[in-house]
Amino acid sequence: MVLNGPNLNLLGRREPGVYGAHTLADVEGLCRDTCAHHGYTLDFRQSNHEGVLIDWLHQAGAAQASGALAGVVFNAGAYTHTSVALHDAIKGAQVRVIELHITNVHAREPFRHHSYLAPAAYGVMAGFGVQGYALAIAALAAGPPPANRSAVKKKTKFTQ
Repeated sequence: MVLNGPNLNLLGRREPGVYGAHTLADVEGLCRDTCAHHGYTLDFRQSNHEGVLIDWLHQAGAAQASGALAGVVFNAGAYTHTSVALHDAIKGAQVRVIELHITNVHAREPFRHHSYLAPAAYGVMAGFGVQGYALAIAALAAGPPPANRSAVKKKTKFTQ
């Protein structure tokens, strides 16, 4: 599962000098191709609403527990730096999350240097542009398998 937070629907139009010219549809295509390469299908979502993202993390935790999900690539956007609720959702759902940022947040404004999600995340990737999504998917595909891997069939959602 690939989750995208606030303002990522504006990719390609919002500050292209910072975030690049790729649109969210371009990112979805890259993710779909990368998932297919690893034998997965893609569940790709975007919301500007924190509660919706929390609900999706809860769903992801249940799917991972059942063996149907490898994990979540999560670009939470600005919520990364503000949301204790998303941190708690990741921990509570016990879902494997790779926190993702298109830009190197540590080379940007000081308020972007702190992540509330990182302590709950399986890993963090930043600064690789949209190619970071493909790298994060590959990392989940190569990482520890879900608990019920024997019940997992290839070509379910990315997810596993």
